[in-house]
Amino acid sequence: MIVVPVKEGENIEKALKKFKRKFEKTGVVKELRSRQAFEKPSVTNRKKMMRAVYVQKMQQAED
Repeated sequence: MIVVPVKEGENIEKALKKFKRKFEKTGVVKELRSRQAFEKPSVTNRKKMMRAVYVQKMQQAED
């Protein structure tokens, strides 16, 4: 359960923003989407590898 302490006189939009940030950090939506369809381990590994290559190229481009 996510608890967001709201201070006296705090704006509702600010409290909602805090809630959304905490909710996203839990990773519930990400896990839900990943469980909707089965993905073979080989496909998962390939995606991880491609992402790692992309990140490495981006870091090299910065230097």
